[in-house]
Amino acid sequence: MIPANFDYESPRTLSEALDLLASRQDAKILAGGHSLLPAMKLRLAAPSVVVDLGRIAGLNHIRESGDRIVIGAMTPHADVASSKILHVACPLLAQAASQIGDVQVRNRGTIGGSLAAAHPAADYPAAVLALDAEIMAVSRSGERSLPATKFFTGMFTTELRPDEIITEVRVPRTEGASVAYKKFHHPASGYAVVGVAVRIKKAGTRIDSAAISITGVGHIAYRATAVENALRGKPLGVIAEAAAHAAEGVEVLSDYYASAEYRRHLATVFTRRALEQALEASGK
Repeated sequence: MIPANFDYESPRTLSEALDLLASRQDAKILAGGHSLLPAMKLRLAAPSVVVDLGRIAGLNHIRESGDRIVIGAMTPHADVASSKILHVACPLLAQAASQIGDVQVRNRGTIGGSLAAAHPAADYPAAVLALDAEIMAVSRSGERSLPATKFFTGMFTTELRPDEIITEVRVPRTEGASVAYKKFHHPASGYAVVGVAVRIKKAGTRIDSAAISITGVGHIAYRATAVENALRGKPLGVIAEAAAHAAEGVEVLSDYYASAEYRRHLATVFTRRALEQALEASGK
């Protein structure tokens, strides 16, 4: 449980941090540290240098920008959960943040760090997928926008390059939609055994559009397109029938948290509950 020797750097500017990443091939970024430090203690990661982003100004903010809300990568989960802007303009993200870990984790962990870690049972991946969010990353080569739908490539892996740093997460305003995040969590770790993020729009007594994302079930969080297709254009009463497709086409995990069979069951149940909660909030 003792990490290998490493250098520690605490740059004051993003430019300095990018220089360190460019010059040290095996450098690792430190945000909240909840993923990196345990991995280092177990010798699953052994970077020669750890680059702490904690002193860099401008990475911790939540602000409105036209039809989007922009969240700085170093914004703690607790700030996302309590943000008045998000509670009005994008409550799904605030709901997901409020269910992460415990108070200590929410005070220290960051949205950028969680997304970069790409844990298969983390909460944010489901939320950003359902929101069609953009993840902004910068390197010495410039800035690029990574759609959430293409960001997660596998268990603990993303589209991020080794020399890139996440700077912002951009999510759309969702005042016209009904949203919910429902989670069955492991009592010790707080991770999702199953977590379901829902964003739907109604047209009278029918569902006009639906975005459903699920975490904890497969190797990565995913859009439940089979559920979305079963809902789109259909009456509100098809929720239970549509939720039965929650794990369709997914290689379901089986581990000491839950068997594959139980996860499939939970995926159906919590998809239905999330949809019911979203519709109830909209005044079904």
